[in-house]
Amino acid sequence: MKDAMKIRIVLVDDQELLRTGFRMILDAQNDMEVVGEAADGVAALELLEDTEAGVVLMDVRMPALDGVETTRRLLGDGAGSGEGHFKILILTTFDLDEYAFGALRAGASGFLLKDVRPGELVAAIRTVAAGDAVVSPRVTRRLLEEYAQVLPVPASQREPRFPQLSTLTEREREVLVAVGRGLSNTEIAASLFVSEATVKSHVGRILAKLALRDRVQIVVLAYEAGLIKPGAG
Repeated sequence: MKDAMKIRIVLVDDQELLRTGFRMILDAQNDMEVVGEAADGVAALELLEDTEAGVVLMDVRMPALDGVETTRRLLGDGAGSGEGHFKILILTTFDLDEYAFGALRAGASGFLLKDVRPGELVAAIRTVAAGDAVVSPRVTRRLLEEYAQVLPVPASQREPRFPQLSTLTEREREVLVAVGRGLSNTEIAASLFVSEATVKSHVGRILAKLALRDRVQIVVLAYEAGLIKPGAG
């Protein structure tokens, strides 16, 4: 396989041993290549100014600049390879981590536990590189429920902060809420008595209208806008 077709990966973690282990796993794949490493967020910002990457594996708890703020700067300011040119996967030790929550809000495409199995790591990177999220909406929902108290305003006051929601049709709004509740396309289709292809079309239009990257971001917005109450089914 030509190098140009490989998934270019940058590793950002303050643990050299972990970076070394991940590099060995990823460089052994025919379709992947580790093109850079950084030990903290500041170094990552500098590295990505000159390094073309497809996927960034980002630790959340690092000295100098943590993974959440680094993610926010990379995806919000269009630094280096630029907004939309690479995806960020967060590395965390805990599946319910307030840092991971912040990274999802900042635009990360999902998170992985640091003890992830090699096969799962490789599969996750391929999934993200293809444009999908790797965190189950149900897992994301559980994460958001755990940290819903950090949302700054009461649910009743949140929706006016998201005027773009007014661009959705009634059916698109129903689909958005269903995605926010962690339902799959198949489950949404069954509940709304439509085809799965129709649900996929609705999800695509929701992502476009709301300028969201993936389903994980739909879940985050649904909670931040108060469309779903923590603990609601």
